[in-house]
Amino acid sequence: MSEVKMIATRDSYGAALVELGKSDPNLVVLDADLSAATKTGTFKKAFPDRFINAGIAEGNMMSVAAGLATTGKTVFASSFAMFAAGRAFEQVRNSIGYPHLNVKIGATHAGISVGEDGATHQCCEDIALMRSIPGMTILNPADDTEARKAVFAAAAMNGPVYLRFGRLAVPVLFDNDYPFAVGKGVQLVAGNDVTIVATGLLVSEALIAAEQLKNEGIAARVPFKGSLSETVYQLIAFFTAEQEKRIMKVLSHCESTRWNPLFTDIVPLGSSKRVGIDKMLEHYHIGLDECMAFGDGGNDIQMLSHVGIGVAMGNAAEDVMSAASYVTTSVDENGVYNALKHFNII
Repeated sequence: MSEVKMIATRDSYGAALVELGKSDPNLVVLDADLSAATKTGTFKKAFPDRFINAGIAEGNMMSVAAGLATTGKTVFASSFAMFAAGRAFEQVRNSIGYPHLNVKIGATHAGISVGEDGATHQCCEDIALMRSIPGMTILNPADDTEARKAVFAAAAMNGPVYLRFGRLAVPVLFDNDYPFAVGKGVQLVAGNDVTIVATGLLVSEALIAAEQLKNEGIAARVPFKGSLSETVYQLIAFFTAEQEKRIMKVLSHCESTRWNPLFTDIVPLGSSKRVGIDKMLEHYHIGLDECMAFGDGGNDIQMLSHVGIGVAMGNAAEDVMSAASYVTTSVDENGVYNALKHFNII
């Protein structure tokens, strides 16, 4: 077995900037006096006239980056995650995010794996901070290959991007043919007992965990999410009702509606088909008493008990039928048609 190659994603970032600079004369790189650590120093050495050291003034650096972006430049602004996302948050939010400017924030030393830099530099909240800014795309690469591809993907995008890199060397997981895509995840290990979801530097740790579980007779599935650019509105989760009780304690910002013994719907708290019905009726100025809804699953119960006429399909479970005002025939027996005939709608 060949030896695993170990490369820090911050090194990949610096190398990718140099490659990008060769093909894009419009590229400008800024750093807050940390170019040796963030590895933007490699770009400085190759293109000194397109590199700006803003000093230990991260907020000012983000404002300068925003200004350069208004002139048509593609700007990469770099510092440690703690300072890029934390200290400079207001400038990133208002000067870059709000006007949706073409600034790419290259944040290194993210997470707790920053070694001797200590607790003040261990930024775990940067993803949450950047996710709160509308229009901000987050790219959190797992290895050298992804990091390089993420830099080029960010440069090709029009708008703000937050790139998250680590300090320590991590295994190279992907080859150069790996099809990196923004907003898409991939499955690295198949399994049907438990699922381990990971992003960034924790992907390699998840693979180690999966191997350890395998030795204990547990087949772990490891899907990997390389970027967090899209809001998740619904998750269909395959776990038992008993597992659901434990998992939902962690997902306190979500609610679950099981409509199959094998899986359940998990949606943001306060969102449901009932809420969707209300929004639609409000938009079209239709009264609730004029609304008819059909359903056959547990995620339909709130909706069926809410509308003027709630119709449960004949194949629905007992609790769904109990919530409805009328039970029609099954889906396979033209249930919708028969209900519409019953109420003289057709």
